[in-house]
Amino acid sequence: MAHLLAALIVTAAVIGQVSLARAQTQPTSPATATATAPAEPRPENVEADVSTRSVAVTSSFTGTEIVVFGAIDNARHLESNEEQYEIVITLEGARQRLVARRKSNVTGIWVNTESVTFADVPSYYAIASTRPLDEIADPIVLRQRDIGFEQIPMQPERGWATGLSTSDLRKFKSAVIRLKRKERLYVESEFGVRFVGRNLFRATIDLPANVPVGPLATRVYLFRNGQLIDTFESRVQLAREGIERYLYDFAFSYPMLYGIAAVIVAIGAGLAASSIFQRHRR
Repeated sequence: MAHLLAALIVTAAVIGQVSLARAQTQPTSPATATATAPAEPRPENVEADVSTRSVAVTSSFTGTEIVVFGAIDNARHLESNEEQYEIVITLEGARQRLVARRKSNVTGIWVNTESVTFADVPSYYAIASTRPLDEIADPIVLRQRDIGFEQIPMQPERGWATGLSTSDLRKFKSAVIRLKRKERLYVESEFGVRFVGRNLFRATIDLPANVPVGPLATRVYLFRNGQLIDTFESRVQLAREGIERYLYDFAFSYPMLYGIAAVIVAIGAGLAASSIFQRHRR
């Protein structure tokens, strides 16, 4: 009996050693390797918003400010200053047709001699960035996203038949941008975006009193090391309010009736003023 018990103990020990050896030599399964491997860092993305989604334009409208703010999700700790995150914010108005004319001196009189009609010209364009654009990304990357005054798509509808060269066309584009900037409809702020902490940012963009009424597309671009990582887009609506809105709708919906009404009002105002002056003379 004792010999049988000893034999069972020896057999159990041998089986245990064999099982342990198999467990040590068995390859790790893919599921286990995936679970133990370090997780890949999640890609960065930008989340942003604007201070207001609707701006009322009335007779007393003198301009306003739009604050764009946001944060970078999954931001990494970057040691090198050359690989820091960069933010570019653009605020673009509705695109419209625009006629650019050039005057020339003909026998002592300045007259319009050449003109080009551009299509899809932004009525308003503001851009703010953490640094100058040429320090953030390559011009090719900026051109792909139409970022910057030089990258604004201004396709001519007419003008090629007049014999304009590429150089002349470039001058027309530069003139349009120069006039728009003079009217404060094209605005650029190279250091207008400021970081608050490591991943929070904000920018303030001015809307002048003469900003065209309509939707404004707000776009936020996140760059790192010259490459575009993520984009965020929202809209701000500029809408007429009060009596201005009704007059505008009436003028464009019923132009003939509006013209007749304007003439009647002008005649009535003239007769009223004349009557008041005659009474004062007496």
